[in-house]
Amino acid sequence: MTKPKDAPLWEIFIRSQHGLAHKHVGSLHAADEELAITAARDVYTRRNEGVSIWVVRSSDIFATEPSDHAALFDSARSKIYRHPTFFPMPEEVGKI
Repeated sequence: MTKPKDAPLWEIFIRSQHGLAHKHVGSLHAADEELAITAARDVYTRRNEGVSIWVVRSSDIFATEPSDHAALFDSARSKIYRHPTFFPMPEEVGKI
């Protein structure tokens, strides 16, 4: 039997009843994806707040390094015209 500390770490994403996107809610150890979903349901949706669960092995997530920030994001600073403040909003739209 796999001990919890020896089991892979899974990242848990839940889509709420009123949301359109899954949000990261936490992590847990489980032997496989089915057990991860079951455990995520028990731990993160106790009050019936979720309608969908995603589990992703932490080892399968690739992320940028903080040192990569300049190379990835600095070029966008020179493109301020992409900000929504440069476009007129029709009055009939109201507040978004």
